[in-house]
Amino acid sequence: MQKDIRGTHIYQTIEALCNALRRPGGGQISDVAEIHVAPDGQRTVFTATLVDTLQGPLPTRICSIDLATGDTRVITFGPNLDRLAKFAPNGRQIAFLSDRHAAGNFQLYLLDPASGAARAAAPVVGWIEYLHWSPDGTRILLGVAGHGADVAGAHGAVTSRQIAEELPSWMPSVESGEESYRWRSVWVYEMATGSVRQVSPAGCNAWEAVWCGNGDIAAVVSPGASEGQWYTARLHILALESGNSREIFVPRDQIGCPAANPSGTQLAVVEAICSDRWIVAGELRLIEPRSAKVRPVHTADVDITSAEWRDERHLLLTGHRGPESVIGLLDAVSNVFEEIWASEEITSGGRYFTVSGCNDTGDCVFAAESFKRAPEIAIVRGGKYAAIKSFDLGYAVHASDINSVESVSWWAPDGLEIQGWLLRPRGAAPYPMVMSVHGGPVWHARPRWLGRTGLDTLMLLKLGYAVFFPNVRGSAGRGQEFARHVLGDMGGADTHDFLSGLDFLVSARIADPRRLGVTGGSYGGFITSWLITQDARFAAAVPAAPITNWVTEHLISNAPAWPALFLGDRYTNPDGKYFQRSPIMHAHKVKTPTLTICGALDRTTPPAEAVQFHNALLENGVKSVLVTYPQGGHGVPGFPAAIDYAARIVTWFEEHMPPDGEERTTSTAP
Repeated sequence: MQKDIRGTHIYQTIEALCNALRRPGGGQISDVAEIHVAPDGQRTVFTATLVDTLQGPLPTRICSIDLATGDTRVITFGPNLDRLAKFAPNGRQIAFLSDRHAAGNFQLYLLDPASGAARAAAPVVGWIEYLHWSPDGTRILLGVAGHGADVAGAHGAVTSRQIAEELPSWMPSVESGEESYRWRSVWVYEMATGSVRQVSPAGCNAWEAVWCGNGDIAAVVSPGASEGQWYTARLHILALESGNSREIFVPRDQIGCPAANPSGTQLAVVEAICSDRWIVAGELRLIEPRSAKVRPVHTADVDITSAEWRDERHLLLTGHRGPESVIGLLDAVSNVFEEIWASEEITSGGRYFTVSGCNDTGDCVFAAESFKRAPEIAIVRGGKYAAIKSFDLGYAVHASDINSVESVSWWAPDGLEIQGWLLRPRGAAPYPMVMSVHGGPVWHARPRWLGRTGLDTLMLLKLGYAVFFPNVRGSAGRGQEFARHVLGDMGGADTHDFLSGLDFLVSARIADPRRLGVTGGSYGGFITSWLITQDARFAAAVPAAPITNWVTEHLISNAPAWPALFLGDRYTNPDGKYFQRSPIMHAHKVKTPTLTICGALDRTTPPAEAVQFHNALLENGVKSVLVTYPQGGHGVPGFPAAIDYAARIVTWFEEHMPPDGEERTTSTAP
């Protein structure tokens, strides 16, 4: 495989596909996210992607849409990224984040919807990750990360840039584990004075925080700033006036999605087994902040992924139940959960399903999409779905190459039912098939717009490959008992979930047993590397951001608590799972041609993991290519790297398991 593949047919085809889906320079919206509905329920603001050129991170702007007419307007103009707009409780102002003055340094901005004028608020020391208006609209809560803090794995797992004077190039980097710039804190912006101040106390690292009434803040906190400490974080109440911090909830597992009713008398939080910060799907807890009394809530087998109070007693909820995305409304007084809407076909973008409410009856708006549907603004009103505005710039034409989308299920060897998604191409089965493994392990595959991060999937389907997305034990949407099956056993029974899924598709004459490929990122990268050491059936493999040596992963990554939790062992145990389930320890068994991809800046699965596996395969005579993106983190940032990434994956499968059955010959020279 060449170092520069821009002249290849696959690269040029994917580049043309991106141009068709994004329409660079046309001033058109190609993607939407971060919806927020105005208090009157008539308008919404959202983050929109408008592409000038396919270079670097795609710029985003704040847009508004009239929910009655679909009239859409761009209301901020960058440069760089404008995002996360939220209406004030009275609807008269919009707060949003922007890094227009320094890339990556997000600060608070305020916009007047009537005049369109935007102004910068007082800056904070650090960069802002999220914001929340106080219920009375007099203050804005800001979640601030220090310059130099690590970005969450879900957002790239790179270390943010430290804003400091330039040092000589020879100057060494020094780490003690106690760097103050890694901490996360809570700040408050005062609308009356335009001033901003830190309100979280020293020694309190706040991962996530929300208002709890107008004078208190509920925060997910830990006593240290390392990513690994998030896994044991607890829920505290921070009192603005006194500065005191009071612990009210110690979870069994991890927590996220805190939300309080306007008076602060009821607080909701989601508790779940989690792989990554910000990716939480699980059981809803209602907490009385004053007494710290906790009560669980039954939500009809839905793993809850977002919670939004619509008034003092009604809580709008979203989540996943098997293949379905579900919207529900909880009456927190009667404890009754009412399902509003559910769909297997349609969901929202983002890591999990989220919506923004219009009223206290469950009506809501979200950025909808599916495997065959480009992003659109949609409303659920009276339990009925309706599209308000589609942003399809040509996707439907290309998605027509997807012959069918099927929810499938099969039985693992131990009798556990496993589910997944199968995308079939045009033409007759059996197909060459690529199994795509999601990250996590506690995450899941669900319908998504393939124009965002699924360019390789869409291209494979166009070429005649079927693509299989398994949701094995540990995946979200099946309840906490199902998720716990992977706890302490990663690379154990889940291995056979994948292999039995392939057995099922081969026996049904859907998949060609001679042309089976496997790919995936993060946990999916580990599984891809692991499966080819355990089974010889794969014709080609592409692990991305993999873990291949659990000892080095524990000691080099920024979240050592993660392997300890999901392997249920210690790296100091020479006969334990850290050694037994490291793919490099089994590399001598591999026969599968392997393309390993990593990002040089990745803090979650450091590039050393990919390097080790590549060298181990070469030492054992296996065809192996290593691709390292110099600006990549836990994923490939921006363009044209995203095109290059997709093209390399597709080229690898086409070379080693061609759709027409005739083997290609491609040079691997740099």
